[in-house]
Amino acid sequence: MSFFKRIIILSLSIGSAMTTFADEPSAAVNYTPQINGTIRSRWEMETQEGESRFQVRNARLSLTGKIAPQISYFLNTDLCDRGKMKILDAWGRIELGGGASFQAGQFRMPFGVEPFRAPHTYFFANRSFIGKQVCNFRAVGAKVGVDISPFTIEAGVFNPTTIGDHETWNKKVTAAGQVILRTGDFKFVTGGQTVMTEGTRANLIDGAAGWSRDRWTVEAEYMHEHFTHDAYKACHAYNLFANYAMPVKAGIFNRLSFQGRWDGMTRHADDPARNRITVGSTLTYSASKVFADLRANYEKYIYRHNAEGPQGERDKVVLEMVIRF
Repeated sequence: MSFFKRIIILSLSIGSAMTTFADEPSAAVNYTPQINGTIRSRWEMETQEGESRFQVRNARLSLTGKIAPQISYFLNTDLCDRGKMKILDAWGRIELGGGASFQAGQFRMPFGVEPFRAPHTYFFANRSFIGKQVCNFRAVGAKVGVDISPFTIEAGVFNPTTIGDHETWNKKVTAAGQVILRTGDFKFVTGGQTVMTEGTRANLIDGAAGWSRDRWTVEAEYMHEHFTHDAYKACHAYNLFANYAMPVKAGIFNRLSFQGRWDGMTRHADDPARNRITVGSTLTYSASKVFADLRANYEKYIYRHNAEGPQGERDKVVLEMVIRF
């Protein structure tokens, strides 16, 4: 038998063995795609002018699954973000062993705590200024992660263009990385990010600390953003909140929680400096992995230097219903 024939037979044998292995998934892994969704509907009214509106703030639908014990995927779209449809996440991940992983696709850059909260995990109807105005970046790229208890380390590089533009060739990239430490009831996060916004590079650093025990959750986060070439003044943003939850029996609802928050930012590009006090309460029905929230918030805005806040960023009442399935 010639050398080439032996190589062909050996290759076919290896391929057959790999196919057989792939066709016999581990009994410990569920390969059925998992579908989840979040519907967030609200009514809000600005107390000064008395104007109000209804919104479907989110109608998210996600698909999660595995094609092998070490290979997973995630698709996430918002079918109605204030009347608009958006493709948010589309990525695949390979577990490399030893707590290491590689992820590629479209997803949120690994930086910050508040920016990573999904709508079904919000404590308040509206995100803090950190998560909405200062740092709200999804991008197309790749990241590596290492999970070595009690540390999680992530870093990635991405296109500098928006997630709606995958065609542009670029000489520059954006990047982000963070380190997370979990110890007991505490969580500490720090990281850095460099991004392009309207042709200007901005560099950000972040630090956060959180504590959660029994009925209490307390968290503080600070973020600093510096614009290169003095395009804008540097921005300082901060967020401090507390949440207290307790079991109740109120019809079908089984949890009642109270929230308080102080957040603010200095002038951010063209956004005026402001502070805000938010107080609220949430009544929850929770069963296994599904729940429904009825939330009421009051937001008091404090603008500096007699600046006028844009509509939607003034004192207001927000009533919201969130359903997670």
